[in-house]
Amino acid sequence: MLSTIKNTDVKQKDADRAVVVAVTTHAVFESGADDGDGVYGMGVAFPLLQALQRVNQRLLEENPAESLLFDVVLITTDSQQQQQSSRIISSTRHHGLEVGRFCFSSQEDFIESLLTNNVQLFLSTDRNEALQASQKGVLSALLDRQVAPSEQLRVMLCGDSVVRPDTGPVPACQQAAQSFSAQLGEMRRRFGTLDSPLSIVLVTSSGGRESCGVALRTLRSRGLSVDEAYCLAGAPRSPILSVLRPHFLLSDGVID
Repeated sequence: MLSTIKNTDVKQKDADRAVVVAVTTHAVFESGADDGDGVYGMGVAFPLLQALQRVNQRLLEENPAESLLFDVVLITTDSQQQQQSSRIISSTRHHGLEVGRFCFSSQEDFIESLLTNNVQLFLSTDRNEALQASQKGVLSALLDRQVAPSEQLRVMLCGDSVVRPDTGPVPACQQAAQSFSAQLGEMRRRFGTLDSPLSIVLVTSSGGRESCGVALRTLRSRGLSVDEAYCLAGAPRSPILSVLRPHFLLSDGVID
């Protein structure tokens, strides 16, 4: 069973231009936590949603007619939470989250819910969910559980997947990654070098500076310039991740 409810508390985004990001309810809310007044407590995805809202806010400050905005869809597959749909909606309102739609589906049908809502990026704390979505051509990533609240949306790109040699037709998820990168690049160009609410970082784990250079040129050809680039040349990635703390790490169809 699949059900989608529009949030009448927020202005609906332009379906032809908005960047649709789906986040799982179990990442947004702590189902066992109560923040008072019968609403769910804040989950690990809160810093991400606040950062997405900040990007939208700044885009509209620059241009009130802007249509290239993040459109957030909340996906609920937990049967117990589905029985409390009104509590999810009221919790969203209570915490001031700008969610455009609420989608309730069974665990078996959640991929259909992503496709039906034209989701361009699916974010979850569940690796299996992210892998399932990725295998069906939906760009997916895992949320970092340790991200601190920040007004800046921090996105990290894996350069190793960007420079993979072409071995035939481009997989659907890789096409989705390229399309999302182009949209992200267009958003980033709306802001100056300083005080941007959106920061894009490139990391290449293998190879030397040449591999990093190839990744940079490839991304630029897709319309995406990065704010920072790190060439690790075989060094472990975890130390730089612990310092930068991106909201999520994106690859071309590979869940890291």
